[in-house]
Amino acid sequence: MFIITNDYYVHDMDISIEILTLLFFVATAAGFIDAMAGGGGLLTLPALLAAGVPPTQALATNKLQSSFGSFSASWYFVRNGLVSLKEMRLAIACTFIGAAIGAQVVQYIDASILTSLIPIFLLAISVYFLLMPKSKPHSGKAKLSEAMFALCVGGGVGFYDGFFGPGTGSIFTVCFVIIGQFSLVAATARTKVLNFTSNIAALLFFIMAGLPIWQLGLTMAVGGFMGARLGAKVVVTKGQKWIRPLVITMSMAMAIKLLWQQHHQWLISML
Repeated sequence: MFIITNDYYVHDMDISIEILTLLFFVATAAGFIDAMAGGGGLLTLPALLAAGVPPTQALATNKLQSSFGSFSASWYFVRNGLVSLKEMRLAIACTFIGAAIGAQVVQYIDASILTSLIPIFLLAISVYFLLMPKSKPHSGKAKLSEAMFALCVGGGVGFYDGFFGPGTGSIFTVCFVIIGQFSLVAATARTKVLNFTSNIAALLFFIMAGLPIWQLGLTMAVGGFMGARLGAKVVVTKGQKWIRPLVITMSMAMAIKLLWQQHHQWLISML
């Protein structure tokens, strides 16, 4: 998400060792969860806001640290043969372009429509993973060609991540499972590659705008990198046993959080 607001920007923060340490461990936990199910931003973004970072810079700093975590998980999956970058090159390109366009468009279009629709979509994802068979065979023909999947899913979800963001990992995962007919483990591995791609595309615009707070972002990046590596290892060793309940939990948590924010804003508007 990329929004220029009238918030004041912080260039030099008096950051204590205690705050840096706390943010490091929050990012580690978030990286671990994000590698398996997405939704790590539910931990890191509120932590940055609680540390006194203005909202726009909190978004930028969070994108900085999460890029390291998604890279760590992606690299682990690639090295362990769960995903081939060569096979995904078209989806990677479309995701990058989609995220870059989304990061630009959000500056001119109100995101409130997506804000109201995405909780419903996240709840639907939760129900799908809750009801799907425990063991999904690696069978069935993909419902879209590789090029159409890259364009529609890569470009579309990439645009959404640049434009708004919450639930991107869950959306990618369910698309790979339902449309691509991948197993949950294979879908998770491919999700992290495209999630890293969209993170980097949006981060570039944040950096050009001078928004990330590097001291915070890089400290959290170390924790996120380590946590994501551990999470990716759990995906490889434990597979669907751990992934499915986390996807359900994080999708529901994100939906509840967004619904609460909408309710809170509605109450304020009524006062």
